[in-house]
Amino acid sequence: MNVFIVGGTGTLGRQIVRRALDEGHHVYCFVRSPAKATFLREWGATILQGNLCAADSILEALKYAKASVVIDASATRPTDTLTIAAVDWQGKVNLIQAAQAADIEHLIFFSIMRAQDYPQVPLMQIKHCTEDFLRESGLNYTILRPCGFFQGLIGQYAIPILENQSIWVLGESTAIAYMDTQDVAKFAVRAIDRPATYGKVFDLAGTRPWTADEIIKLCENLSGQQAKITRLPIGVLRTARQVTQWFQWTWNISDRLAFTEVIASGQIFNAPMEDVYRTFDLDPNETLTLEAYLQDYFTRILRKLKELDYEKAKQKKSGRKKRSPFKSTP
Repeated sequence: MNVFIVGGTGTLGRQIVRRALDEGHHVYCFVRSPAKATFLREWGATILQGNLCAADSILEALKYAKASVVIDASATRPTDTLTIAAVDWQGKVNLIQAAQAADIEHLIFFSIMRAQDYPQVPLMQIKHCTEDFLRESGLNYTILRPCGFFQGLIGQYAIPILENQSIWVLGESTAIAYMDTQDVAKFAVRAIDRPATYGKVFDLAGTRPWTADEIIKLCENLSGQQAKITRLPIGVLRTARQVTQWFQWTWNISDRLAFTEVIASGQIFNAPMEDVYRTFDLDPNETLTLEAYLQDYFTRILRKLKELDYEKAKQKKSGRKKRSPFKSTP
């Protein structure tokens, strides 16, 4: 089947592309910068250049791909100059309208669990409004609502512990049932040709919810190092958000700071998954646990550090200086 994927270069999107290709689908990736999508082309995907903020480019790409299914895994990145409203609202409206015009059979959209509960948080409000817009579009749709990815925990917890840097913990820790993006991708690809998912919304949760303190403790146990924890009152970030709202060039920062209200809410982001696995015909026993994910990460990193220490000791003993990895070979 011809599958049109938006956001294929992202953390989640690339896993969806890989999975769809492995299952024999013809994948077309809609990207802003083809240069950043070279690896997707090497995997076997067709790269189509365009921009969600340019509605005509979406329709042109959809018609070229002759796609039956659209999977939207795109999101505003912290380094983007575009605002959350531009990409996550107007961009998604453009995509849905282009899908209507191209007679797309099925659109799979990624939202966020409990988005409807946080209207004061721009990203959550936009996700909720996009869900409503999609429902009213007349398209066959499937909405998937994960609540967090394992991959984001590496930079937040694992690396600071290894580098003896502070870990910032906000307010009352929210318990979140994170998932591996590879497992989330299974649901998206399985939904491609599964009419039982049409017109439905599915919360996606990992094997159990984790608080920040529990994740830190797990990282300490696996790394053998003690974390430096700095607890930041939520009021400090609220003040920072108010300041960043004053300047147009910091609106994107302000919107992201607003998301800390979710992280520090003390609520639980989890959902029953038995019926979801049954609907998608997936085995819950194959879902990766956070313990296994972090165990693999720390095992690989600590082995690499040990090898580097061995090389340093060997070079010191031989009296040779190590060549800089940043210098090219003559």
